[in-house]
Amino acid sequence: MALAGSLAVTALTLAPALGAHADTSNRTITVNADQAGPDIASTMYGAFYEDINQGADGGIYAELVQNRSFEFNSADNRAFTPLSTWEVLQRGSAGTASVRDDGNRLNEMNRNYLQVDATTAGAGTAAGVGVRNTGWNGGHRLEARKKYDYSVWARTSNPAGSTLAVALETPEGARLALASIKVKGDAWAKYNVTLSPKSSTASGRLSTVVQGTGTVRLDMISLIPQDTWNGHGLRKDLAEKIAELNPGFLRFPGGCIVNTGSYDSYSAPNYTRSRTYQWKETIGPVEQRPANRNFWGYNQTYGLGYMEYFQWAEDLKAVPVPVVPVGVTGCGDNRAVPDQATLDKYIQDTLDLIEFANGDASTLWGAKRIAYGHPAPYNLDRISLGNEEYKPEFKAYFTQFQDAVEAAYPDIMVIGNTGPDDQGANFDDLSKFNADRNVDFVDEHYYNSPDWFLSNNHRYDSYDRDSYKVFLGEFASLANKPENALAEASFMTGLERNADVVKMASYAPLIANEANVQWSPDLMFFNGTSIRTTPNFEVQKLFMNNVGTQVVPSSQNNPVSLAKPITGQIGLSTWATAAKYDDVKVTGADGAQLFADDFSGTASAWTGNGVGTWSVQDGAYIQSSTSALNTMVTAGNTSWSNYTLSAKATKTAGAEGFLIAFGVKDTGNYYWWNLGGWNNSKSVVEKAVNGAKSTLIEHNTTIQTGRQYDVRIEVTGPIAKLYLDNVLWGTIDETPVDPIYSVVTKDSATGETIVKVVNTSDQEAAVDIKVAGTASLGSNASVTTLTPTSDGQNLAPASSVFTGAGSNFTYTFKPKSVTFIRLSPAN
Repeated sequence: MALAGSLAVTALTLAPALGAHADTSNRTITVNADQAGPDIASTMYGAFYEDINQGADGGIYAELVQNRSFEFNSADNRAFTPLSTWEVLQRGSAGTASVRDDGNRLNEMNRNYLQVDATTAGAGTAAGVGVRNTGWNGGHRLEARKKYDYSVWARTSNPAGSTLAVALETPEGARLALASIKVKGDAWAKYNVTLSPKSSTASGRLSTVVQGTGTVRLDMISLIPQDTWNGHGLRKDLAEKIAELNPGFLRFPGGCIVNTGSYDSYSAPNYTRSRTYQWKETIGPVEQRPANRNFWGYNQTYGLGYMEYFQWAEDLKAVPVPVVPVGVTGCGDNRAVPDQATLDKYIQDTLDLIEFANGDASTLWGAKRIAYGHPAPYNLDRISLGNEEYKPEFKAYFTQFQDAVEAAYPDIMVIGNTGPDDQGANFDDLSKFNADRNVDFVDEHYYNSPDWFLSNNHRYDSYDRDSYKVFLGEFASLANKPENALAEASFMTGLERNADVVKMASYAPLIANEANVQWSPDLMFFNGTSIRTTPNFEVQKLFMNNVGTQVVPSSQNNPVSLAKPITGQIGLSTWATAAKYDDVKVTGADGAQLFADDFSGTASAWTGNGVGTWSVQDGAYIQSSTSALNTMVTAGNTSWSNYTLSAKATKTAGAEGFLIAFGVKDTGNYYWWNLGGWNNSKSVVEKAVNGAKSTLIEHNTTIQTGRQYDVRIEVTGPIAKLYLDNVLWGTIDETPVDPIYSVVTKDSATGETIVKVVNTSDQEAAVDIKVAGTASLGSNASVTTLTPTSDGQNLAPASSVFTGAGSNFTYTFKPKSVTFIRLSPAN
């Protein structure tokens, strides 16, 4: 990243030390309490919510009926039909139940409905023809004697009216609750009743049957617990668990669902089921909100819409951060608005959203918010324009959006983004664009290995203090194991140290339904009855509830250890692809040529692994098999270090791209740059250790067949810089880092100084802590420590009191732990 500047506070001095220490003396953390570090924003940590992993319907949205409006469609998911999750019932009666889409529909936004034609009447309180819903995650979660609000929109052709028998029951049909509803007239009307089951079940069913004869039309069959979080329609236990995090902001509604899909409207007769998220479709009465195909492969109802998102943020006392589409799609969905008129509509929609959030009764959209039940403004102060876009049209479209927002609402802060990569040409280009546009925040996203997070603690130390502020909207370390959470904790000490630059950060994704996980890792997993938190959740909760209000400058001195350089041979390889290589050169740090092969002769310098079909043809080294996997050939010396490898590479056929290896010690220990891997969907740098590979860098770079690429890898000590066509694509830094990470903050409300230490090693570590420049500190300090559970699958918090604190003390930190020590002024 081409940003530079000086750090406003003293940075931690982290000497490399993952290996054996040459010095066994204690580390020292010196706290300069008389110096003022940067203020920490109240939005430092927040929650990023996206309707991914079936997180809304069947998740945080408390509706228990799945496919309540019969809108499921094979366009949403090939397995879907309009009667998905419904069973047709004929209980002592004859007739049919079928889904219709015609002029008798409820409204144009809710097109399908259920038509029940009852031809004979049965006897009994529950006899009739109708349907039964199986709910989510194996059934409706019902608790004994709790109250559930049932509602349905209905109309009947029977002049005398029709009776509906509504029941809660077990899968076997045992009745838990029963009520009847009298439907009158052949015009749509909403009917309500409250049900209370006599016993609990995790696999409840909801049946609705027509008693008597005639044609009855039903839509929007709903069952919602009365006991929702704050009474606002969110599943209580899940919302409570999120509230435990104490987020300073709530980013919604995504993510990839925001800027994927067509830019067409939802209108007859050619309405589309796959539309870019349009907030105006998600407010007002739920029966007037359409369904839409979710990017993640299911149907979303918009029952959880912008009204609910704003209310959720308000209930959390969190700043709302809506994300809106800006006319180009992302996440591999390559579309753009078809014309300026459509772009202008989306720009106006964005301005209307701000008016909806903040406007008074004199404004069109403010009046709508008030009419929908929220008289007070939502106090929106920032908006995110787009999500991970990097298309040719993006900059021009973003500029129009930003100009319009700033002209109409100069007090609204604008958030840009740097796409899906954490570095590289696209990242640098968008960073410069955002800086030139003088945006308030830039949204960065990255999902990387634990090693990346450990080695990037200083990522923000060199960011320009006079440029935009960082919104780290999505980050995670690729798994839900304790070591991943510890790596994230180590990285978060760097976020806090740079609180003058980093103003917002959120782990992503937030929640996942165990029955439908499209993305992992996630912060929490849930089913119909329970929630499983992760080690990552415990780390986020600890940090988010102990942020502090100001950074206290500190420094950390570590035992000394030596960094080991990347050493090894070079290699060429393919994977289910044919490719050719030419002009392979290796140059030493002094400019001396260590190796060169233009393949004008033989390939005798190369040693293969016996896989693939390699040959020299027309002055190039060719691997011609498109089915062989890992065809690596190597050359050079395993002791090579501090060199530059350059080569020309061309994919000639097959599913993927090509691979360039460096630091090759043997067949199981190497680094390679996999360009066009995973069916040419992305490019990564992987490190193999004893045959097990881990990802160090991942970008969405793809490789074109028949195009020659210039590849260059500069290896300097433990650092390798990778260039594609002379543009820096990525950097890996294998400098060993000390396993102890720390940052210090102050809580102005309590006067406490919070020393936060992460020990990522499997050894305990004694650290001398010296607090200078302050009045005496009390000898008792409250301590919270996260350590692995006995099964090694999670982190568990423990609270204690340390009686040996003060201005100068030694504390021994447990292996693989996160420890927060709150030092109080002496009484």
